[in-house]
Amino acid sequence: MLPMIKTFTQDDLVRYIYQETSEEENAEILSAMLFDDELAQNFQGMLDIVSELDSAMKTPSDKAIDAITSYSKSFHLHSVE
Repeated sequence: MLPMIKTFTQDDLVRYIYQETSEEENAEILSAMLFDDELAQNFQGMLDIVSELDSAMKTPSDKAIDAITSYSKSFHLHSVE
């Protein structure tokens, strides 16, 4: 008889990715991903998104830096007396 596999949501996967799950939940999620290809694919997709977001936050593009610089230059700052 196969063990009963709990159904997990995207919220559960997010909690797992950010290490907000218990050791018991971790084991259950890993087990569920072994038997549920869709869950495993969703998990991998989320990991990819988290990685891309982390990368984007660390290395802003030249375009973003230029936009910020241009925006800053559009203000004529006057000293307050």
